[in-house]
Amino acid sequence: MKKLIIAVSCMLAFSAGSIQAKDWKEVRIAVDVPYEPFEFKAPDGSLTGFEVDLGNAVCAEIKAKCEWIPQAWDGIIPGLLARKYDAIMSSMSITEERAKKVLFSEGYYNTPSAWFGKKGMGLDVASKEALTGKKIGVQRGTLQDNYVTDKFGDVVEVKRYTTADDLVLDLTGGRLDAVFLDFPVGEKTILNNDDFETLGDNIPVGDGIGVAFRKRDQELANKFNKALKKLKDDGTYDKIMKKYFAYDIKI
Repeated sequence: MKKLIIAVSCMLAFSAGSIQAKDWKEVRIAVDVPYEPFEFKAPDGSLTGFEVDLGNAVCAEIKAKCEWIPQAWDGIIPGLLARKYDAIMSSMSITEERAKKVLFSEGYYNTPSAWFGKKGMGLDVASKEALTGKKIGVQRGTLQDNYVTDKFGDVVEVKRYTTADDLVLDLTGGRLDAVFLDFPVGEKTILNNDDFETLGDNIPVGDGIGVAFRKRDQELANKFNKALKKLKDDGTYDKIMKKYFAYDIKI
């Protein structure tokens, strides 16, 4: 009986050791598409964008094969915890609440948030009185959602959207008075329409964007952190960044 117990214990220890020693030759990365310019589909249907290019560079650095898995934002953390993929690299802001569920890499970019609305409307987005009764669009479950809800939720009608595309459609269709979202996203999807503009000043929200992993996968997080630092140091990060932005988003 003791021999059996010892044998089983050895097998379990070997199995646990094998899990810990995972070589990560393949990494499945979840991404919520579209979220231009960070992740979106090119005309030929291929996945592209700042984070996709940066993620591919990370995988090349750690000598792993990347598999990109589209996943709606609402289920993106549950999907990670359910092992549908190994990481989330999809403009996920590092927050204390999320850090209770997932392990974050070091921050790899940060961008301001901004208000967008009809050109010439003169809406004072810093004033509760001016915003009272307005319909404001945000992407559900984001820092921008939290910001508008906490600061103006008692005076505005907060309209939450699963995708940035749906939010933009309702703004340009006149079903929203204004929206609040990542400035680069609004720059690409709203400011290309001459009828719309930013309202007020850009606003820094949050502590940056990180790659999310399961808490047990510290080794994979370490690999990503090391690779991201290398890409920043050797100029690869800047080269990718300048392909999509005319300003510095690196942290």
